[in-house]
Amino acid sequence: MIDRIITYSVRNKLIIGLLTLALVGWGIYSLTQVSVDAVPDITDNQVRVITTAPNLATQEVEQFITYPVELSMANLPGVKEMRSVSKLGLSVVTIVFEENMGTYLPRQLVSEQLKEAEEQIPGHMGTPKMAPITTGLGEIYQYILDVEPGYEDQYDAMELRSIQDWIVRRQLSGIPGVVEVNSWGGFLKEYEIAVNPEKLRSMDITLSEIYEALESNNENTGGSYIEKGSETFFIRGQGQVHTLEDIESIVVKTEQNIPVTVADLADVRFGHAVRYGAITANGEGEKVGGQLLMLKGENTAEVIEHIKERISQVRQNLPEGITLEPFLDRTELIDKTTATVTENLTLGGLIVIFVLVLLIGNFRSGLIVASVIPLSMLFALGMMNLFDVSANLMSLGAIDFGIIIDGAVIIVEFTLFQLTTKTDVLSKLSGRERRNKIDELTISSSSRMMRSAIFGQVIILIVFIPILSLTGIEGKMFTPMALTFGFAMLGAMILCLTYVPMISSLFLNENVKEKNGISQSVMNFFHRLYEPAIRFALRRKGIILGTALVLFGAALVMFLRMGGEFIPQLDEGDFAIHPLVKPGTSLSQTVETNTRLEQILMDEFPDEIEQVVSRIGTGEVPNDPMSMEMSDLIVVLHDKEQWTRTDSKEELAEQMKTEMSAVPGVNFAFSQPIEMRFNELMTGVRSDVAVKIYGEDLDVLFEKANEAAGIIGGIPGAADINVEQITGLPQMVVDYNRDKLAQYGLNIDDVNNAVQTAFSGGKTGVVFEGERRFDMVVRLQEPFRRDIDHLRNLYVSLPNGEQVPLQEVADVNFQEGPAQISRDDTQRRIVVRGECARP
Repeated sequence: MIDRIITYSVRNKLIIGLLTLALVGWGIYSLTQVSVDAVPDITDNQVRVITTAPNLATQEVEQFITYPVELSMANLPGVKEMRSVSKLGLSVVTIVFEENMGTYLPRQLVSEQLKEAEEQIPGHMGTPKMAPITTGLGEIYQYILDVEPGYEDQYDAMELRSIQDWIVRRQLSGIPGVVEVNSWGGFLKEYEIAVNPEKLRSMDITLSEIYEALESNNENTGGSYIEKGSETFFIRGQGQVHTLEDIESIVVKTEQNIPVTVADLADVRFGHAVRYGAITANGEGEKVGGQLLMLKGENTAEVIEHIKERISQVRQNLPEGITLEPFLDRTELIDKTTATVTENLTLGGLIVIFVLVLLIGNFRSGLIVASVIPLSMLFALGMMNLFDVSANLMSLGAIDFGIIIDGAVIIVEFTLFQLTTKTDVLSKLSGRERRNKIDELTISSSSRMMRSAIFGQVIILIVFIPILSLTGIEGKMFTPMALTFGFAMLGAMILCLTYVPMISSLFLNENVKEKNGISQSVMNFFHRLYEPAIRFALRRKGIILGTALVLFGAALVMFLRMGGEFIPQLDEGDFAIHPLVKPGTSLSQTVETNTRLEQILMDEFPDEIEQVVSRIGTGEVPNDPMSMEMSDLIVVLHDKEQWTRTDSKEELAEQMKTEMSAVPGVNFAFSQPIEMRFNELMTGVRSDVAVKIYGEDLDVLFEKANEAAGIIGGIPGAADINVEQITGLPQMVVDYNRDKLAQYGLNIDDVNNAVQTAFSGGKTGVVFEGERRFDMVVRLQEPFRRDIDHLRNLYVSLPNGEQVPLQEVADVNFQEGPAQISRDDTQRRIVVRGECARP
């Protein structure tokens, strides 16, 4: 079979040449189509179910939302693992499926079961929804909206958020490959009716009456139509409010023919929704940001190119004085990674070509062998595009040119040797006879050598079969590497059977000479070293075997002691710092703390740091479930050429940690943006190493976790050890007295609604500003909802029209509650996190 293929290739040079050109075209086309990224996407095949319940504490979120969702998902086919996080107002349940189920079948199964979960969740507590179809590498582009100098008075954080939601976000929607545009930070605008409780009591009006009045006076209607002659006139009643003045004029109650309007009882103004997240930047205070999430399986480089094209258009349509600046752009990392791979492949190829030409001693032969390198690479790229294998540091970095061209080397060199030995015979021939003789020598040489070469190449391919059998995260990380190398090796085998014999017979057909002087001298030098060594080894077999065994034992001992990592750490170029503060820290305090940290970094490291952006809490789509005291500092670094304080990223991290330690009560965990997201999506934990402790009692879990942290902290190489903060969240707990509720004829639901409306706010409708829509919300004025006494003195309406303060029917006190409840496969757990100190 091998002989026939080689013979056909040599006898039909035109066909093989055309096929080679076709290979080049296919490879170049595939190069423009293959998915390009920095690292393989190792995210599990998972579906996230997110439920927002702003009015529920952590315990209620777990009890009323998380548990029903977990229970409804537990029996789905193909479920490998289930994790959940319950926080104040937020539940996130992650269901991990088998990889062979694909992307959309798991989502269909989850969607069907969500109906069952919704039936178990009280209607007013939240509706579970699936997160966007994205992965750990999905956060490909993030930006902030800022105000240019001189325009600070025109745009505040509320106006910036409206610009983000109604201008930027809308124009960024519809980009091919983008599944979600997530807004973050700022103040979500509302039409707020801020009620004065003292005026309510003096006029004997309740919050529910204001609520009902607003609902009843913000509605459009239609009255069908009237035909008049040849025309039809449609009847339309316009009753929706459009301005603050419209809301103020709504009548709540009439006393002795005197209307009591909303303006008599409340301040009607522009307010904002309760916030659970914010963005600050560069020590300048709050900003507004956006986050573009890529659809799972898309080509990262291509999607980012589309995003940048759209961003350039968006910038032209922004209001005067507003700027849009990215702070996380995957392009930079992809470009660095691609440049690294390209440089390594280019240098490797050039070195191989130089060595080939030097050792073979014939320039034409060296070029023929060297040409196999780009051709096999083009074949590999074509196969990568065909089988949807991403081009990244792991996949392309595995290619070894020395192994790939091994078969071509021995074929060309032996062919050259045969032609050299037949110089006298060839010199006597001319024309057709000379060509036929060269073809025969090439066929015989190639056939003889290829039988041995292909055996070695098949053995090399067999070595990678165990890697191809890996599954899960390991398979996603290393399978592309094995496939890419296998594709390149397969391409080299095909070329050795077809292209190499053909091109050898075509170009090694005249002026065949012995090796040049330099090549001959180099080979003679190695022969002088090799021959005595091989003779000694054959005479002293025992010594050689003993030495080999000793070296093997020493290598084994070193291997067992040297440690290891799952994958080499990719230097992403930027830092992701996770400040750890006390649970229950207010959002405003977290904003202040992060702003101070940003100022320290920008002031102390001006040559190293380009910008610092803090993401605090959660965005509109809470795909990253963080509490208000949790944040990520994204530190974007300059190129190392500009650094002045150090040349090492590890030393820079230590210096940054030392400078930031001036802020009291804050600990820090250093990571990188992609690395942090990978860790979290794979295991639910952001760190390199984590110890999970399971149990039901949160206090006991916290105690045992602190004991474990003390032990782990003494292990050499362990760094940034911290315990997941699951307790210590301050709460104002309203404990109802059922006897008194019965005495007053009150239902708990009525009291709950009063508390919710007064402090959180009750939505009574929407107000349209053209195409924009904003909620209309009733709540108490801010001075009347600051401390526990305001909660105790909240008046609740009785069925007979009277009102009593909340403290008459309930005990209102401070208590500490759980800050977060995490569960794996329906079992509560706590995590001790740590990082591996880098040498």
